[in-house]
Amino acid sequence: MNTASASRAEPGAATPPSRRVVDAPTRVVHWLLALSFVGAYLSGDSERWRLLHVSLGYTILGLVVHRLLWGLIGPRHTRLSAWAAKLRAAPDFLRSLRSGKLNPTAAQNLLNTLFAVLILGFALIAGISGYAVYEELGGEWLEELHELSSNGMLVMAVGHLLLILTSSFLRRQNLAARMFSGSLPGRGPDLIKRNHGALAALILAVVLGFWFVQLQGPA
Repeated sequence: MNTASASRAEPGAATPPSRRVVDAPTRVVHWLLALSFVGAYLSGDSERWRLLHVSLGYTILGLVVHRLLWGLIGPRHTRLSAWAAKLRAAPDFLRSLRSGKLNPTAAQNLLNTLFAVLILGFALIAGISGYAVYEELGGEWLEELHELSSNGMLVMAVGHLLLILTSSFLRRQNLAARMFSGSLPGRGPDLIKRNHGALAALILAVVLGFWFVQLQGPA
Protein backbone atom coordinates (compact mmCIF):
# COMPACT_ATOMS: atom_id res chain seq x y z
CA MET A 1 0.00 0.00 0.00
CA ASN A 2 1.18 3.50 -0.72
CA THR A 3 2.63 5.04 2.44
CA ALA A 4 0.95 8.40 1.74
CA SER A 5 -2.48 6.74 1.68
CA ALA A 6 -1.74 4.78 4.85
CA SER A 7 -0.55 7.87 6.70
CA ARG A 8 -3.78 9.68 5.93
CA ALA A 9 -5.87 6.75 7.08
CA GLU A 10 -4.27 5.69 10.35
CA PRO A 11 -4.01 8.71 12.74
CA GLY A 12 -6.86 8.59 15.24
CA ALA A 13 -8.46 5.72 13.28
CA ALA A 14 -11.40 8.09 12.67
CA THR A 15 -10.42 9.21 9.19
CA PRO A 16 -11.37 6.61 6.55
CA PRO A 17 -8.64 5.56 4.13
CA SER A 18 -8.45 7.41 0.84
CA ARG A 19 -6.18 7.72 -2.17
CA ARG A 20 -5.31 10.72 -4.31
CA VAL A 21 -6.61 10.42 -7.87
CA VAL A 22 -6.70 14.03 -9.17
CA ASP A 23 -3.96 16.64 -8.75
CA ALA A 24 -4.67 20.20 -7.60
CA PRO A 25 -3.97 22.01 -10.93
CA THR A 26 -6.38 19.74 -12.78
CA ARG A 27 -9.10 20.42 -10.21
CA VAL A 28 -8.55 24.18 -10.20
CA VAL A 29 -8.61 24.33 -14.01
CA HIS A 30 -11.72 22.15 -14.09
CA TRP A 31 -13.73 24.46 -11.83
CA LEU A 32 -12.38 27.67 -13.36
CA LEU A 33 -13.30 26.36 -16.79
CA ALA A 34 -16.80 25.41 -15.63
CA LEU A 35 -17.35 28.78 -13.93
CA SER A 36 -15.97 30.72 -16.90
CA PHE A 37 -18.13 28.83 -19.38
CA VAL A 38 -21.33 29.36 -17.39
CA GLY A 39 -20.59 33.07 -17.06
CA ALA A 40 -19.60 33.46 -20.72
CA TYR A 41 -22.63 31.55 -21.96
CA LEU A 42 -25.09 33.55 -19.85
CA SER A 43 -23.53 36.88 -20.85
CA GLY A 44 -23.15 36.07 -24.54
CA ASP A 45 -26.22 37.99 -25.77
CA SER A 46 -25.90 40.99 -23.47
CA GLU A 47 -24.20 44.16 -24.66
CA ARG A 48 -24.07 45.37 -21.06
CA TRP A 49 -21.98 42.37 -20.01
CA ARG A 50 -19.84 42.32 -23.13
CA LEU A 51 -16.58 42.94 -21.28
CA LEU A 52 -17.34 40.12 -18.86
CA HIS A 53 -18.14 37.79 -21.76
CA VAL A 54 -14.91 38.65 -23.55
CA SER A 55 -12.82 38.33 -20.38
CA LEU A 56 -14.27 34.91 -19.59
CA GLY A 57 -13.71 33.86 -23.20
CA TYR A 58 -10.03 34.75 -22.92
CA THR A 59 -9.93 32.82 -19.64
CA ILE A 60 -11.43 29.73 -21.26
CA LEU A 61 -8.89 29.88 -24.06
CA GLY A 62 -6.00 30.20 -21.59
CA LEU A 63 -7.29 27.35 -19.44
CA VAL A 64 -7.64 25.06 -22.45
CA VAL A 65 -4.08 25.84 -23.54
CA HIS A 66 -2.87 25.06 -20.00
CA ARG A 67 -4.78 21.77 -19.94
CA LEU A 68 -3.25 20.72 -23.24
CA LEU A 69 0.25 21.58 -22.01
CA TRP A 70 -0.43 19.78 -18.71
CA GLY A 71 -1.49 16.82 -20.81
CA LEU A 72 2.03 16.74 -22.22
CA ILE A 73 4.12 17.31 -19.08
CA GLY A 74 1.78 16.60 -16.17
CA PRO A 75 1.32 13.42 -14.10
CA ARG A 76 0.85 10.19 -16.03
CA HIS A 77 -2.89 9.95 -15.37
CA THR A 78 -3.47 13.48 -16.73
CA ARG A 79 -1.53 12.91 -19.94
CA LEU A 80 -3.16 13.15 -23.36
CA SER A 81 -1.66 9.73 -24.02
CA ALA A 82 -3.78 8.34 -21.17
CA TRP A 83 -6.87 9.79 -22.85
CA ALA A 84 -5.82 8.30 -26.18
CA ALA A 85 -5.43 4.88 -24.55
CA LYS A 86 -8.96 5.08 -23.13
CA LEU A 87 -10.40 6.19 -26.47
CA ARG A 88 -8.77 3.23 -28.18
CA ALA A 89 -11.14 1.07 -26.13
CA ALA A 90 -14.08 2.37 -28.19
CA PRO A 91 -14.26 -0.73 -30.47
CA ASP A 92 -14.39 -3.02 -27.42
CA PHE A 93 -17.13 -0.82 -25.97
CA LEU A 94 -19.21 -1.15 -29.16
CA ARG A 95 -18.71 -4.92 -29.24
CA SER A 96 -19.81 -5.17 -25.61
CA LEU A 97 -22.97 -3.23 -26.45
CA ARG A 98 -23.81 -5.66 -29.24
CA SER A 99 -23.10 -8.69 -27.07
CA GLY A 100 -24.95 -7.35 -24.03
CA LYS A 101 -21.86 -7.76 -21.84
CA LEU A 102 -21.24 -4.13 -21.03
CA ASN A 103 -18.62 -3.26 -18.41
CA PRO A 104 -20.11 -0.21 -16.62
CA THR A 105 -16.78 1.05 -15.27
CA ALA A 106 -15.04 0.78 -18.65
CA ALA A 107 -18.00 2.45 -20.34
CA GLN A 108 -17.97 5.30 -17.82
CA ASN A 109 -14.22 5.85 -18.30
CA LEU A 110 -14.55 5.88 -22.08
CA LEU A 111 -17.54 8.22 -22.18
CA ASN A 112 -16.07 10.55 -19.58
CA THR A 113 -12.85 10.83 -21.60
CA LEU A 114 -14.83 11.42 -24.79
CA PHE A 115 -16.82 14.21 -23.14
CA ALA A 116 -13.61 15.80 -21.82
CA VAL A 117 -11.96 15.76 -25.25
CA LEU A 118 -15.04 17.21 -26.95
CA ILE A 119 -15.47 19.90 -24.27
CA LEU A 120 -11.87 21.04 -24.74
CA GLY A 121 -12.24 20.89 -28.53
CA PHE A 122 -15.41 22.97 -28.57
CA ALA A 123 -13.91 25.37 -26.01
CA LEU A 124 -10.84 25.90 -28.19
CA ILE A 125 -12.97 26.59 -31.27
CA ALA A 126 -15.29 28.89 -29.32
CA GLY A 127 -12.37 30.83 -27.85
CA ILE A 128 -10.56 31.35 -31.15
CA SER A 129 -13.71 32.19 -33.11
CA GLY A 130 -14.88 34.50 -30.31
CA TYR A 131 -11.60 36.40 -30.42
CA ALA A 132 -11.90 36.74 -34.20
CA VAL A 133 -15.46 38.01 -33.92
CA TYR A 134 -14.49 40.49 -31.19
CA GLU A 135 -11.64 41.83 -33.31
CA GLU A 136 -13.92 41.90 -36.39
CA LEU A 137 -11.60 39.60 -38.32
CA GLY A 138 -14.33 37.62 -40.08
CA GLY A 139 -17.89 37.62 -41.28
CA GLU A 140 -21.14 36.01 -40.17
CA TRP A 141 -19.78 32.51 -40.60
CA LEU A 142 -17.43 33.10 -37.68
CA GLU A 143 -20.29 34.29 -35.50
CA GLU A 144 -22.22 31.14 -36.43
CA LEU A 145 -19.17 28.98 -35.70
CA HIS A 146 -18.76 30.68 -32.32
CA GLU A 147 -22.39 30.08 -31.42
CA LEU A 148 -22.34 26.50 -32.69
CA SER A 149 -19.19 25.60 -30.76
CA SER A 150 -20.53 27.27 -27.60
CA ASN A 151 -23.74 25.25 -27.85
CA GLY A 152 -21.69 22.12 -28.54
CA MET A 153 -19.69 22.75 -25.39
CA LEU A 154 -22.92 23.16 -23.43
CA VAL A 155 -24.30 19.85 -24.72
CA MET A 156 -21.06 18.04 -23.87
CA ALA A 157 -20.93 19.62 -20.40
CA VAL A 158 -24.50 18.54 -19.67
CA GLY A 159 -23.73 15.05 -20.95
CA HIS A 160 -20.64 14.90 -18.72
CA LEU A 161 -22.68 15.99 -15.69
CA LEU A 162 -25.43 13.43 -16.37
CA LEU A 163 -22.82 10.70 -16.80
CA ILE A 164 -21.23 11.53 -13.43
CA LEU A 165 -24.62 11.62 -11.69
CA THR A 166 -25.75 8.33 -13.27
CA SER A 167 -22.46 6.57 -12.56
CA SER A 168 -22.46 7.82 -8.97
CA PHE A 169 -25.96 6.44 -8.47
CA LEU A 170 -25.22 3.06 -10.04
CA ARG A 171 -21.92 2.62 -8.19
CA ARG A 172 -23.26 4.15 -4.95
CA GLN A 173 -20.24 6.40 -4.76
CA ASN A 174 -19.92 10.17 -5.11
CA LEU A 175 -17.66 10.30 -8.17
CA ALA A 176 -17.83 14.10 -8.27
CA ALA A 177 -16.06 14.28 -4.90
CA ARG A 178 -12.70 13.64 -6.55
CA MET A 179 -12.89 17.04 -8.27
CA PHE A 180 -13.28 18.74 -4.87
CA SER A 181 -10.91 16.81 -2.61
CA GLY A 182 -8.73 15.13 -5.20
CA SER A 183 -9.23 11.80 -3.42
CA LEU A 184 -11.57 8.85 -3.41
CA PRO A 185 -12.35 6.67 -0.39
CA GLY A 186 -10.77 3.27 -0.23
CA ARG A 187 -7.42 1.63 0.23
CA GLY A 188 -4.81 1.50 -2.46
CA PRO A 189 -1.93 3.44 -3.95
CA ASP A 190 -2.21 7.10 -4.86
CA LEU A 191 -2.59 7.48 -8.61
CA ILE A 192 -1.16 11.00 -8.27
CA LYS A 193 2.09 11.06 -6.29
CA ARG A 194 2.44 14.86 -6.09
CA ASN A 195 -0.45 17.26 -5.62
CA HIS A 196 1.31 20.30 -7.20
CA GLY A 197 -0.56 22.66 -4.88
CA ALA A 198 1.78 25.59 -5.57
CA LEU A 199 1.03 25.42 -9.29
CA ALA A 200 -2.71 25.30 -8.59
CA ALA A 201 -2.42 28.40 -6.38
CA LEU A 202 -0.45 30.17 -9.10
CA ILE A 203 -3.10 29.36 -11.74
CA LEU A 204 -5.86 30.65 -9.49
CA ALA A 205 -3.92 33.84 -8.69
CA VAL A 206 -3.20 34.51 -12.38
CA VAL A 207 -6.85 34.06 -13.37
CA LEU A 208 -8.19 36.21 -10.53
CA GLY A 209 -5.57 38.86 -11.29
CA PHE A 210 -6.49 38.81 -14.97
CA TRP A 211 -10.16 39.23 -14.15
CA PHE A 212 -9.43 42.14 -11.82
CA VAL A 213 -7.30 43.99 -14.38
CA GLN A 214 -9.52 43.14 -17.35
CA LEU A 215 -12.75 44.28 -15.73
CA GLN A 216 -11.33 47.70 -14.86
CA GLY A 217 -11.27 48.88 -18.48
CA PRO A 218 -13.95 49.70 -21.05
CA ALA A 219 -15.41 47.09 -23.38
